[in-house]
Amino acid sequence: MQSLPLLRRTGATHQRTTKANRAMTFAIPALISSLAAGAAYAGADTTFDPALAQFTNFLEGSGGKIITVLSLAGGLIGLASGRFSLGQVAVPVGVGIGVGTGVPIVTSVVTAII
Repeated sequence: MQSLPLLRRTGATHQRTTKANRAMTFAIPALISSLAAGAAYAGADTTFDPALAQFTNFLEGSGGKIITVLSLAGGLIGLASGRFSLGQVAVPVGVGIGVGTGVPIVTSVVTAII
């Protein structure tokens, strides 16, 4: 089977790009996008505030305690089965710390004024 040679664009092989041309290739789109961008305000949207409050209350209240107790129970069951690993102790401790102090930390970071 014969293959057809690809046609070359005239002048494409002899064109050389200068540093100024390459800089303009990136500078013009960056300039246009910066002029067209609108201002963004972090924390100004209140669409999901009810869901955030409900989920935060769940994790800081009885839901967080249930998650921690279930994690601890899983670690104790693993210890009782005869296979000991540090993860069976560290995971429930990490879950308890994460549920107890993680939610206020994340909430304060997200709502911080920068």
